[in-house]
Amino acid sequence: MITSLIKGVIKLATKAIVKNPTKKTVKKSISAEVEEIDLSLNDLLLRGRVSAAATTKELPSGDKVVEFRLIITRESREGVDTLDIAAWSAKSRKTALTLGPDEWVEISGAIHRRFWQSPGGLASRWQVEALEISRL
Repeated sequence: MITSLIKGVIKLATKAIVKNPTKKTVKKSISAEVEEIDLSLNDLLLRGRVSAAATTKELPSGDKVVEFRLIITRESREGVDTLDIAAWSAKSRKTALTLGPDEWVEISGAIHRRFWQSPGGLASRWQVEALEISRL
């Protein structure tokens, strides 16, 4: 009884802390199954300057994406980082196309690794998917 009460309290506490947990059932032994919660989070917030006007690209699948680069000054040492930003939704594509060079923006989104077939074989790169774009 105490064990089930403790498990219930842990589940409630975890649900209050974790935004969107993914539950996985893991078989620990032949007779027992344990529920494992995935605590992964891919959520980022970036502020920086747009390097140049955004460009629209149509993929072989027919999907459209608007891409641009964001320049972010490093805090701990000199220099900047430039990050590839991709706007996939209609709203974010429309906003991205109105951005001008050196304009300050805030991007909320997630980071993804994109794969494609190139003449030299399979290629990939990291890209920030902009869910929301706001001018500062």
